[in-house]
Amino acid sequence: MERTTDLPEAADSPTDERARIAQTAALAMLVPLARWLVRSGVPYASFAPALKSVFVEGARQELEAAGAKVTDSALSVLSGVHRRDIRAFGHRPSHDTPPKAPSVASQVFTRWVTDTALRGADDRPLALPKGGPAPSFDALARAVSSDVHPRTLLAEMQRLELVEVDDDHVRLRMQAFVPQRGHGERAMTFSANVADHIAAAVHNLGADEGRFLENAVFGSGLTAESVAALGDSARALWAPAFEQMVRDATQRFGHDRGKPEAHMRMRFGVYFYAEPDERMVAQGGAPPPPR
Repeated sequence: MERTTDLPEAADSPTDERARIAQTAALAMLVPLARWLVRSGVPYASFAPALKSVFVEGARQELEAAGAKVTDSALSVLSGVHRRDIRAFGHRPSHDTPPKAPSVASQVFTRWVTDTALRGADDRPLALPKGGPAPSFDALARAVSSDVHPRTLLAEMQRLELVEVDDDHVRLRMQAFVPQRGHGERAMTFSANVADHIAAAVHNLGADEGRFLENAVFGSGLTAESVAALGDSARALWAPAFEQMVRDATQRFGHDRGKPEAHMRMRFGVYFYAEPDERMVAQGGAPPPPR
């Protein structure tokens, strides 16, 4: 019988070379996630059934990208999840999907640390009066969002320990948006950042053109002192890039405001990580210097 479906082609079995490579790579990526899950009290028995909805969501996105009709049968064939499970939670995932957009608190924080009008002579963010005309916290909050009252936003930023209030002034407690309270807020930020990083890399695996920026520098055979110095270098390199991107994004947002075709989103990020190289540790330390 001639095949007439428009469904994306799926691997026949895990022994298929492409599927084997993808599964091996995915398992390696999942090890740090598994560490976080077990640390957070999520055992395999709880997580494994929840993966059904994730595979169904992935299949749904593939079908839509291919312009194919999304049906229970198509989702089942592509994802490998039984149709009765698909019917149980519909075409949308049963898990809670973290919001892709940053919170209003994050947006206010970012505007505060990057807007040159909110910086002092020492180039550090100013302490702002709580109320009154700009520059003030109320004016900043209203410029970012008209949906959340400045008083409510201030209380939320205090809860996250991002700001402190001294008499009638509000000042930032840190230079980077890393909430000290609220595991949920940090988990959602982690989820959104990593999901977009993986999405960029997955897109690049199959793209000959229109590739996203997704690169890294790797080094081994380093001392802890050198790694700490390189970590400082990474943070120093990120600071001006972050500020420039916020300025450019703010300008583009103003330019695109109200346009019917303005439906795109973006994320620009960077990371630095270091740990002992297990292979070198197993071999007894650093390799001999080059001759």
